Amino acid sequence: MARDAGLEELIREDLVVRAGLSEKAMFGGWAFLLNGNLLLGAREGSLLVRLGKGNDGWALDLPDIELMVMNGRAMHGWVRAGADAHGDDGLRRRLLGGAIAFVETLPPK
Repeated sequence: MARDAGLEELIREDLVVRAGLSEKAMFGGWAFLLNGNLLLGAREGSLLVRLGKGNDGWALDLPDIELMVMNGRAMHGWVRAGADAHGDDGLRRRLLGGAIAFVETLPPK
């Protein structure tokens, strides 16, 4: 999969300027980190969001959001939002807020 420059820009606008935020290429897409912890990733057609184990149920109940699976292994606490989900500004911001809330509980790296 390729990078999605449009989605990356939407994420930057949603995150605004935040202390501890960094970005880098990862997993064939573009990753956003908060205090060194992986927050989310953007790839063509999907947004990968780290909500934390037990915090992802609300998102999994929504259309075009599914549990992230990597190499056949379910990644509990991570969801993959398709274009219809991440294209909804309110839902994308809600997902980002959930990711930030979880990642802020982690110790900085």
